[in-house]
Amino acid sequence: MEDKKQLDTVTAAGLLVAMGIIYGDIGTSPLYTLRAIIGSGNIIRADVVRGALSCVFWTLTLQTTVKYVILILRADNRGEGGIFALYALVRRHARWLTLPAIIGGSALLADGIITPPISVSSAVEGLRLLYPDITEILIIQIVIAILTVLFLIQAFGTSVVGTAFGPIMLVWFVMLGTLGISQIVQGPGILAAINPYYAWWLLAEYPGGFWLLGSVFLCTTGAEALYSDMGHCGRGNIRISWIFVKTCLLLNYFGQGAWLISQEGQKLGTRIPFYQVMPEWFLTIGIVIATAATVIASQALISGSFTLISEAIRLNFWPKVRLRYPSTQKGQLYVPSVNLLLWAGCVGVVLYFRESGNMEAAYGLAITLTMLMTTLLMSYYLYTHRYRAWGVVLFLLVYLGIEGSFLVANLIKFPHGGWVSVFIGASIASVMYIWLQAFQIKLRLTEYVRIDQYIQAIKELSRDISIPKYATHLVFMSNAARQSEIESKIIYSIFQKRPKRADIYWFVHVDTTDDPYTMEYKVNTIAPDDCYKVTFKLGFRVEQRINLFFRKVIEDMVKNKEVDITSRYESLNRQNVIGDFRFVVLEKFLSFENELPLRERIIMNLYFNVKGFTTPEDRWFGLDSSSVKVEKVPLVIRPVENVKLKRIAS
Repeated sequence: MEDKKQLDTVTAAGLLVAMGIIYGDIGTSPLYTLRAIIGSGNIIRADVVRGALSCVFWTLTLQTTVKYVILILRADNRGEGGIFALYALVRRHARWLTLPAIIGGSALLADGIITPPISVSSAVEGLRLLYPDITEILIIQIVIAILTVLFLIQAFGTSVVGTAFGPIMLVWFVMLGTLGISQIVQGPGILAAINPYYAWWLLAEYPGGFWLLGSVFLCTTGAEALYSDMGHCGRGNIRISWIFVKTCLLLNYFGQGAWLISQEGQKLGTRIPFYQVMPEWFLTIGIVIATAATVIASQALISGSFTLISEAIRLNFWPKVRLRYPSTQKGQLYVPSVNLLLWAGCVGVVLYFRESGNMEAAYGLAITLTMLMTTLLMSYYLYTHRYRAWGVVLFLLVYLGIEGSFLVANLIKFPHGGWVSVFIGASIASVMYIWLQAFQIKLRLTEYVRIDQYIQAIKELSRDISIPKYATHLVFMSNAARQSEIESKIIYSIFQKRPKRADIYWFVHVDTTDDPYTMEYKVNTIAPDDCYKVTFKLGFRVEQRINLFFRKVIEDMVKNKEVDITSRYESLNRQNVIGDFRFVVLEKFLSFENELPLRERIIMNLYFNVKGFTTPEDRWFGLDSSSVKVEKVPLVIRPVENVKLKRIAS
C-alpha cells in the first residue's frame, strides 16, 4: 500500500526529474515529424497539412494519452513499469506470453539505438541555417562527440542526470509552446484541424495518404518510454507532467502547420518547419536549446534500456552482466556493458546513415512491434485482473487496429533503412531466445538428490581428522529450489573432487521473484550444527549481494542461538574467534560426453560461447573473491550411449 502511495505521489522534484528523463524522445519529435510527413520534394497543400495535424493530434490523444498515460501506467509491478515488468505480472497464466515479451523487449532496445542519433542529428543540422558552408563530416563529428559525452555521464545515475536535465527540458517545452502560439495567432484557422474528419480524409481519400502513417507515427515513438521509466519517476509525476508536455507539443505542431499553410503551393525543400517558425534573432538560441533537448531525448531510451536489461536478467532472458546502483534511491540503475553497446550502436547508425533524413527510414518500425506486444500483454493483464470482457476486447481490437495500421505503413521503410532496426532487434531477440532455451534445457536435465540421504556421510566427513580441514564454514551456491534437495554435482564436489571437510555445511539458493523489490529469506535446519539450507527470495530488481545478505542471516541465527559460528579449533575457540567462511561456486561447461539433438547442441554451444564474455558467477552473486572457490564441472546433458568400442587380443 505504501508503494502505491509513493508511486502516485506528485512532487516538484519528481516532476522535474520526469521532465528530464522520460519526455526527451517524444518531446523532440516536432523537430522532424511534420517535415517527414510533408516531404522535402512535395508541393505544400493546406488540406494535407490539416490532415497531418489531425493525425498527430489524435495519435497523441489515443496512443500516448489514453493507452499509455491513462491505461497502461495502471499495470505497475511494485512501482516498476516496462514490457518485462508487465510480462512478470502475467507470465504465470500462459507460457506463450514469453514470445511477445521477447519481441517487444528486443524491439525497444533496438529503438534505443536509433533514437539518440536521429534526435541529436536533427538538432545539429540546424547549424546549416547559420553556417551554410558547414560540411557533412563536421556535423557527423559533432553528433558523435555529443553522443559520447551523453553516454559517459550515465554512470552518475538517472537521479543526477534527471535533476540536471529537468530545467533544460522545462525551457524546451516553454519554447515549443511559445513559438507555436506566435504562429497560431497569425492563422488561428489551423485549430480546425482538431476535427478528426481531416485525418480521415488524409488516410482514406488522399492518394497514398495511408502510407503517411509511417511518418505520423514519429510523433508518438517515445510513448513506450513513459511506461519503461515509471520506476524512475513515479506514475503520479508522469500523469501530471504529461498535461503540460502534451499542450506544448500540440501548440508547436499547430504553429508549424500555420507556417506551412502560409507557404502553400511551394516546395518544402531543405527548409525545416521547426526552425522556420523561429524569429531570425532567436535562431542561434533556438539551435542551442534544441541541441541540448535532443541530447536529453536520448536519456529516456537509455534509462529504459538499463531497466529492461536488469529485468531481462532476472527473467533469464539475458546473460548475467554487471549492474551498478549509483544511489540508494529506488529505481536508480546503470549497466556498463549495455551503455557501451548502445554507444557503439549509435555511432554505427550515425556513420551509416549520415543525416537525420536518412535515419527517419529506420525509425519507428521497431517501436511499433513493441507497442503491439505491449497491447497483447496488457490485454491479458486486464483479462486476468477480472476487467469486464467487453472492455478487454474493445481495448485489444482498437489498439491492434491502430498499431497494426502503423506497422503496415512503416513496412515501406524496410528497404530504405528500416531493415537496420529490424536486424538489430532480431539480433537481440536471438540472444534472449538462446538464453531462455538454454536455461530451460539445463533446468529440465540437471540432476538433483535429497540432502538427507547424505547427512550421515557429511557428519562423518566433518569429524574425520585424517582429512585436512577445508574451511570452518563451507558455503555452496545451489540452484535447487526445493528445501530438501541439492544438485548431485555438489555432492560430487564435497566427497570426490577433493574431499572438503568443514565444521558446518551451508547450501544457499537464490529464488528470483516476480515482485521487483522482495528481500526475504528462510532457513531449513537439515542437521543442527552440521548442515543448513538458506533460501533467499529476492525481487528481480534487487542486486544479488549474497556475501552481505548471508552475513545478515548468520547474525540473526547467532542472535537467536540457532548456530555457533566460533572456530572449532580449541585455541581459537577459547578466544571466541569466528570461524572462516568459504564459498564454492560450481561453474558449468559443456562436456564432450554429450549426445544432443542438433537444435539443442547449437543452442548450448551458442550459450556457452556468449557466457564466456559475461560476468563470472561469483561476481554476479556479489561474493568476496578472496573467499570464493570457483569449480568447473562438466554439464553432461545427455551422455553418449551405446559406445561401440571393441577389445582386441594383445
